[in-house]
Amino acid sequence: MAQTIYQSFSYILPETILAIFFVLTLLTAIVGKRRSKYLPAYMALLGFVIAGIFVFNQIGTDELVFSGMYAVDPFSWFFKIIFLVAGILIILFSLQSRELEAASTKYAEYFSLIISLTIGAFFMAGSTNLLMMYLSLELVSISSYILSGFTKESARADEASLKYVIYGAFSSGLMLYGISLLYGMTGETNLYAFNQAIAMGGIQKITLLIAIVLILVGLGYKISAVPFHFWTPDVYEGAPITVTAFLSVTSKAAGFAMLIRFFKIGFIDVAAQPVVAGMWEIFRGFRWTDIIAALSVLTMTVGNLVALWQSNIKRLLAYSSIAHAGYILMGFVTLSDQGISAMLMYFVAYLLMNLGAFYVVMLVANKYHTENIDDYKGLGYRSPYVAFALTVFLFSLTGIPPTFGFIGKFYLFAALIHTNYIWLAIVGVLNSVVSLYYYLKVVKNMYLQQPVETSRVSFDFGTNLLMTLLVVPNILLMLYFSPVLAWAQNSVTMFGIR
Repeated sequence: MAQTIYQSFSYILPETILAIFFVLTLLTAIVGKRRSKYLPAYMALLGFVIAGIFVFNQIGTDELVFSGMYAVDPFSWFFKIIFLVAGILIILFSLQSRELEAASTKYAEYFSLIISLTIGAFFMAGSTNLLMMYLSLELVSISSYILSGFTKESARADEASLKYVIYGAFSSGLMLYGISLLYGMTGETNLYAFNQAIAMGGIQKITLLIAIVLILVGLGYKISAVPFHFWTPDVYEGAPITVTAFLSVTSKAAGFAMLIRFFKIGFIDVAAQPVVAGMWEIFRGFRWTDIIAALSVLTMTVGNLVALWQSNIKRLLAYSSIAHAGYILMGFVTLSDQGISAMLMYFVAYLLMNLGAFYVVMLVANKYHTENIDDYKGLGYRSPYVAFALTVFLFSLTGIPPTFGFIGKFYLFAALIHTNYIWLAIVGVLNSVVSLYYYLKVVKNMYLQQPVETSRVSFDFGTNLLMTLLVVPNILLMLYFSPVLAWAQNSVTMFGIR
């Protein structure tokens, strides 16, 4: 038994490294200056880099550890890379945030919470046990609650954190009740054993459907799917911009990773012969895909329509984030390797374009002390490169060539058409057209409106370099996306089969 546990620990070295640096980052508040941001930031960066080295050492690994509670496989490896890149970028963003400086933030605690949220995301991506799923989700949630209200001097941050806690506690409670129903029906918490229990029959379909819906509440809240999205606009607006950017990518990606693994392992009939290679067969009588399709349509439509009326750019990006959750859900409805690989590919695009957009919003807030879209008038004259970068990010979010966002949406729509979900692809295209309107509203203000101030504003070399590191892949990967596509496809192949 001890030998088994020791071997299992050898597979979670990245998570162990992050846990160690979580403690070390906290300790920098003792050995360094309390208000200094550099020592804890560099400590957190070092932790992410070392953890990244151990993650890369796991290339090709496919193991179930801790008695089948946690999977270390290419699928979780894909998401761990996304979490690490997002964490590193957010730390770099935070070093430039005037909002955090003005709030007299305790930086050691702040950066340690970034690490703890990443640890939770790691475990969410690999959880194959219902209890492990819940515990890892709660680790992400609790870290998120504290981070969203970290600038406690701000009234809107306090409001955001409180709303986040209330919605989170409610959805987590419903999810836990759904888990208890599944355990009561099968006596199992392991997803593979749960799949076998369903295959043997004797499961009450109505009870199972209720349990699925309850668990979807918890997962839907984490990915900001309608109607579990109500916390998103207020939290995104009230939280510091760096935290908002981090939640919009890492928390959402972790939620999707758990959603895919939960349904792919628990509800796919591995004994059935697929009609087409790469297609999945669900157990007869459990058409939960209809629920996912309805969530996808509602999420993208509500997100895009409400975004049309926003005047605050953080709230606009919040509703945009909700809409993108709907787009990503389209790939899951296909029940195919092609659809899931399209989802993973879109996550790479979403990482680049969404973090890039929030980075520009933070830079503008630093210089002009505003988040109002009307105050972006003439930004193309005052800060040409910043305006150009934001335009690239917004076009990528829309899915307009020549940006990587276009490739991401193209493969999602292609997967839908390939599996005869043409109606859902049409809904997605129409929603993309709607989103173009509110993204272009920002671009119009930057280039076609007279600036309120005529003085030009420049940024230092480091800022421009970091912006370039986000702009270039958004364009370059439109032309050369095959490595990302191959990576996504390899992460899905044989995923969930034991």
